[in-house]
Amino acid sequence: MLAGISAEYYIRLEQGRDRHPSAQVLRAIAVALQLDAEGTAYLMALGGPRPPRRPAWRKDQVPVGLLMLLPTLNVPAAVVDRYGEVRAANALARALSPMMAPGANWLKSLFTDPAAPVTQPNWERSTAVAVAHLRAQIGPETEDERVHALIGELSLKSVRFRQLWARHDVRTAHGGTLLLRHPRVGDMELLVEKFAALGTDGLEALFLHARPGTNSAVALSKLASLVAPDQEPNTGQLHG
Repeated sequence: MLAGISAEYYIRLEQGRDRHPSAQVLRAIAVALQLDAEGTAYLMALGGPRPPRRPAWRKDQVPVGLLMLLPTLNVPAAVVDRYGEVRAANALARALSPMMAPGANWLKSLFTDPAAPVTQPNWERSTAVAVAHLRAQIGPETEDERVHALIGELSLKSVRFRQLWARHDVRTAHGGTLLLRHPRVGDMELLVEKFAALGTDGLEALFLHARPGTNSAVALSKLASLVAPDQEPNTGQLHG
């Protein structure tokens, strides 16, 4: 009623029986659902023409320059892809959490590792942000087989993921705060900065740092002193 369309037509849209609603209808639904700007853009993308399938040759390799940069940083830093796989990380990131080791999938670890709620006091908020960000990254590309496999696996293994996925929240995570309980240096509150790796297919660089003069900064500095110098070269590998 609020959108000015019939219940029958709205049901057809929800069931995917009408794949080409007008922009006017989509905007009316967005207003009725009180979506924010990002949610509205997501709805418009879903209702628009389907994007072309991603080519097999898409560029998802970690840029060599970024691989060279990671070991020079004095903060935990990692590169992750759109599926949550850690593609590269410096030694401090690996010492910070096993979830940030190259080859690990931080998204799977967040939902399936029993230690995750223990080591992350704000685990519930982190999981909600992660799922909303995943939806934002997928957008209208609903035929990505790796996305389907990831969602299927997490849905089977995690009740929390199923609950969050059913909410259909959409929000790009540009950064935030991570509360971490480290077994060797104690609790830390770290700021997370996130940047898109330009020229790649959805790779993101993550940098974690603490506010100067805080106990978290002291703990992070202590962790850095525990990192063996010979660990740095193993930042990650290029994957085709």
